[in-house]
Amino acid sequence: MNIIKSLAIFILAGLCEIGGGYLIWLWLKNDKPLWYGIIGGLVLILYGIVATWQTANFGRVYATYGGIFIVMALLWAWKVDGFKPDKYDIIGALVALMGVCIIIYMPRK
Repeated sequence: MNIIKSLAIFILAGLCEIGGGYLIWLWLKNDKPLWYGIIGGLVLILYGIVATWQTANFGRVYATYGGIFIVMALLWAWKVDGFKPDKYDIIGALVALMGVCIIIYMPRK
């Protein structure tokens, strides 16, 4: 699978996971209506489907998602919740991103 397509799938899956989780968070923690939770649950199901579009094995794909979601969660929190990542958040996210690129994109025999 080419790297651009693979990254696009990771980003789409990340938006589904973070967006779905965020809707459930709003429902349970911020007293939003039940339909927030229902839609959040459906979006999380979609995340599970999108994740299967990757061609690598389950363990490698989910390890990679972990690192990409670190970056995406910080970006979401910054843009949606007004949380401002500090330099240690950024350094940690970059380290995670380097690690996942090694895990998923290094050639193997």
